[in-house]
Amino acid sequence: MPTEENENNQQSSSSQSDFETGSITVKKNGHFIHCLTIIGQIEGHYILPSQNKTTKYEHVIPQLVAIEESPEIEGLLIILNTVGGDVEAGLAIAELLSTMKTPTASLVLGGGHSIGVPLAVSCNKSFIVPSATMTVHPVRMNGLVLGVPQTLSYFEKMQDRIVNFVENNAKISAEDFRALMMKTGELVMDVGTVLDGEGAVSCGLMDELGGLSDALGYLNDKIEAEGGR
Repeated sequence: MPTEENENNQQSSSSQSDFETGSITVKKNGHFIHCLTIIGQIEGHYILPSQNKTTKYEHVIPQLVAIEESPEIEGLLIILNTVGGDVEAGLAIAELLSTMKTPTASLVLGGGHSIGVPLAVSCNKSFIVPSATMTVHPVRMNGLVLGVPQTLSYFEKMQDRIVNFVENNAKISAEDFRALMMKTGELVMDVGTVLDGEGAVSCGLMDELGGLSDALGYLNDKIEAEGGR
């Protein structure tokens, strides 16, 4: 027979494991909301150096599937502070988030740069704190790149996928988003645009200025409006 002490130890071990994976489930007004952090660089097909703070997409994707199928979890909060990373891995996570039936909200703290932009707009409602920034720039690739027309075509198609996703999940048009991507004179070593929280909201990229209480409040209201699970 399990004792109360054993049950407490199991709960403590579970909580510690959740914190180590950057996720935790909290209870607000009787509703269970899962919080998942996406920080550092998005690690995809290549393993990044051990000194890099990373979010591994092979860890995030199973968690999203489990959350969507869980009868207990009624909402999902994504907290973002990322410099970007693997384009296809980030876009894969964003596509999963955008197709979830579980109510979702995103909150950008610090930064939501590069491929972090599609991740930020993929939820039902996106929030950004005033001090956070978002960098919008064209697709780039490290390492050996062949200088042939096929490479340019590949980059263009990849960029189109990102632009179309953002247009379908945010209030900004494809033309305005491309203009932000190709803006010159703002970044020293690149083309693109850096937006603060207010700028991201005013251009239609993010839905609302707000913090943790705003995001949790939105999820709670949406869960109650939909009658919970």
